[in-house]
Amino acid sequence: MSGYEVNFDGLVGLTHHYAGLSFGNEASTRNQREVANPKLAAKQGLLKMKALADLGFKQGVLPPHERPHLATLRQLGFSGNDAQVLAQANAYSPRLLSSLSSASAMWVANAATVSPSADSADGRVHFTVANLNNKFHRAIEADTTSAILRATFNHAAHFAHHAALPQVASLGDEGAANHNRLGADYDRPAVQVFVYGRDGLTTGDNEPVRYPARQTRLASDAVARLHQLSPEQTVFVQQNPEAIDRGVFHNDVISVSNRQVLFHHQQAFVNQNAAFDEIRRKMARLECDFQPIEVPQARVTLDDAVATYLFNSQLLSRADGKMTIVVPEESRQHAAVWSYLSDLRESGGPIDQIQVFDLRESMRNGGGPACLRLRVALNETELAAVNRGSLIDDTLFHRLNQWVDKHYRDRMTQEDLVDPQLLLEVRHALDELTQILQLGNIYSFQQG
Repeated sequence: MSGYEVNFDGLVGLTHHYAGLSFGNEASTRNQREVANPKLAAKQGLLKMKALADLGFKQGVLPPHERPHLATLRQLGFSGNDAQVLAQANAYSPRLLSSLSSASAMWVANAATVSPSADSADGRVHFTVANLNNKFHRAIEADTTSAILRATFNHAAHFAHHAALPQVASLGDEGAANHNRLGADYDRPAVQVFVYGRDGLTTGDNEPVRYPARQTRLASDAVARLHQLSPEQTVFVQQNPEAIDRGVFHNDVISVSNRQVLFHHQQAFVNQNAAFDEIRRKMARLECDFQPIEVPQARVTLDDAVATYLFNSQLLSRADGKMTIVVPEESRQHAAVWSYLSDLRESGGPIDQIQVFDLRESMRNGGGPACLRLRVALNETELAAVNRGSLIDDTLFHRLNQWVDKHYRDRMTQEDLVDPQLLLEVRHALDELTQILQLGNIYSFQQG
């Protein structure tokens, strides 16, 4: 194995709460207005990062965004000092204040789409920040996400950064959550698979009716062009609209890939056989075999897949050539899903280890292991160019845990968001965090 896949996990924000903001995400809606624990959420995420780093996997961290987002509230006409803006917004609509206080940026699988240098014509790693325009609380993330990624991958000779696509419905872009890469290794050319829910230019019959299709083909095409990808190394596949209507709001809720393996549900895609034939043909040109692993509906239903986030997992390559699948505790607690995983582990196939993590705080808001991480494939030189303060080791893990203990509350409800003291706590904590991670002044409040 050559090259590296580095997983950069999002650190859960200080305003983590359950507001049910994400229509189409069943867990988010179901747990609306429950009491959240931001401190526990952050520590659960850090434990996953540290455990995977201890197992030898390359692991990084990306910081949370500033919330509540006062700049947007002022843009909407609320005025006065910060405390007055918060009070006015809450009096007008607690849900609006909740939207602008969401810690959803923790799910960095939606931060951007990333193409490795081995696939791009100019030999650089390309990042396109997702516009996330389907949800108001996420559509405000692009500027800060861009600043974070530029500070983390701050070397123009190796990394190319693209702004988010225009904020229009036809260009809905949800980032790496709808993107897979299939190939022999991380620093060799591979096939990039873009998954979309609707065309973006026309309204077709084969679209979901209950929940929105967030990713458009038009946006995926644009990202492929920006990343200078060859048509012979790209495949565009439509997500099954029935799956979207059952709560599969992103492709990473129904499939996950690593190297040559695509682990997917039987009902994941439209015209699945034809799409796989195209993937297989294009991978063969790169002298790589395609290895799909299909989970039958008879073993794991769509509803069970959504409830347990079986596919919102991580597939990680080990030094021995085999793979580990990282799943949430909910998968172990579900009899049918755990039975399937146990059989998979013993099948003699490429996936022969299971790692289970308790990510309850994130799961209750609709995000599993895969939602929490942005995959970045790097060669040795590119890895050396990454901001060193962003890579998890024993020292950083302990410093971040101390930082969380110092700054995070252990209880958060929607009613707490109007507290002006919370905003001060967030800014003080993030100012300290940028120093720990050596990122510089990436937040607007640091630049005023």
